[in-house]
Amino acid sequence: MDLYKGEPVREVFCMDSKSFYASVECVELGLNPITTLLVVMSGDRNDAGLILAASPMAKKILGISNVSRGFEVPDHPDLIIVPPRMTLYMKYHMEILTIFRQYMADEDIHTYSIDEQFGDLTHSWRLFGDSPEEVAKAIQQEILRKLKIYTSVGLSVNPLLAKVSMDMEAKKNGSLFAHWTYQDVPEKIWPLKLSDFWGIGHRMEIRYNRMGLRTMGDLAHANPFRLKNYFGVISLQHYMHAWGIDRSILSEKDNYPKKEKSIGNSQILPKNYARKEEIEAVLAEICEQVAQRLRKADVMGATLHLGMGYAYNGAQKRGGFHHQTKMPATNQGKKLTQQALQMFAKYWDRSEVRKITVNVSSLQPASGLQLDLFEEPQQSIKEDQIDDIVGQIRSKYQFRSIVRAHSLLEGATAIDRAGLVGGHAGGMDGM
Repeated sequence: MDLYKGEPVREVFCMDSKSFYASVECVELGLNPITTLLVVMSGDRNDAGLILAASPMAKKILGISNVSRGFEVPDHPDLIIVPPRMTLYMKYHMEILTIFRQYMADEDIHTYSIDEQFGDLTHSWRLFGDSPEEVAKAIQQEILRKLKIYTSVGLSVNPLLAKVSMDMEAKKNGSLFAHWTYQDVPEKIWPLKLSDFWGIGHRMEIRYNRMGLRTMGDLAHANPFRLKNYFGVISLQHYMHAWGIDRSILSEKDNYPKKEKSIGNSQILPKNYARKEEIEAVLAEICEQVAQRLRKADVMGATLHLGMGYAYNGAQKRGGFHHQTKMPATNQGKKLTQQALQMFAKYWDRSEVRKITVNVSSLQPASGLQLDLFEEPQQSIKEDQIDDIVGQIRSKYQFRSIVRAHSLLEGATAIDRAGLVGGHAGGMDGM
C-alpha cells in the first residue's frame, strides 16, 4: 500500500506472560498454570483482600479477574489461594530477559511491565532461524521449556501493531501467537470499538462518540485537522494508530524525551479505614513519600491532587472523590501534608476509605527554596534541611532507620510497607 511507503518495516514482537504471578506460583507448586485453579491474593479474603492474579482456569470457572476483591471469589474445593511473593516474580522476570538476550542485543529489548516485554529481531533473526516468526516462536518455546511459563506473542512491523496483535489475537487463539502486517489493519483494527484499542480510554471514547466516531475505522477516516482542533495532539497520535503507524524504534528509546508530568503515590489500605485519625496518618505518610520523590527528581510542584477510593459495601463500590488545588510550589513533606489534610477535611463524607492517592503536578525545577509570606523564613529553611537529612539517612540506612511520629500512630502503614516490593510482600516471610 502506497500509504505505508517510507514507514518502518521491522521485526518487533510483544510478549505477555499469561497470568504471570499465578503462573509462577503454579510452577513453584509443580502444577500446570493453565489447568490449575489458583489466585494470588494480597490481604485477608474476609476483609476485601485484593486479587493480584488469577490463573486462566480460575478466571474461567470462578468468573473473577485480576481486580476482584477477596470476598468476590466463590468457594471452590479445588481453589488454591496464595500470598504474593514479589521477589520471586522478579527472579522469573529476569530469567525471561536472560533468554531474550540470547537472541538480541540489550538495546533491542524493552520492558513494558514485569509480565510484558518487547523485542526487536530486525538485526538478529537471521542468526537463529529462517524467518522472524520462527525465531519469535523459538523464544516463546524456550521460555515454556525452561520456566514452564506460557506466553502470548504478537509479531509485527512496529511496536504498536505487535502489542495490538498480541492483545487482540494471540491471547485468544490456541497457538498464543499472531503475526500482523500493515495489510491487516483494515480487517483487524478498523472494526474495533475505540476503547478496545490500546491507549484509548473510556472517557476519550465518549468524546470521540460525540463526533460520531465509534470504531477505529471511523477514526482512521476522520479529518485529522478537525481532530487536532477538538482534542489536541493526542488525537493525531490516535489517528496514526488507527492506520497502524508507529515510528518508534526500540533501540532508540533512550533518545526519546522523558518528561514526568506528575509525581505521586497511591496505596490500597490493608483494611477499610473509618476513623479520621487513621486516614490522616496514612495520608501524611504518603505526602512525605511524594515529597521525597520530588526532591530526588530535583523538582517542586504547584498543584496537589488528592483521591480517596471508598470501600466496598457488599458487592457494590461506593465511589470516592478526586480533587486538586493550586499551592505555592513546594517539595516539602510538611507543606504537602497540610494541603492534603485541608482537602481531606473539605471533601470526605465520612465513608470508609480503602484507597488513597496523592499526586503533585505543575512541576518546575527546584532551583531554590520557595518562601511563604505567612511563615517565618527560618522555619521554612529548617523544614527544608530536615527533609534533606531524613532523605540522606533513609538512603543510607533504609526507611525504618528514621520515621516521623505519625508513622507510629494506629493505622499507619509506612513501617510495615517498608519491607515490601512493589507494594506487596517480597516473599512468604513478608506476610
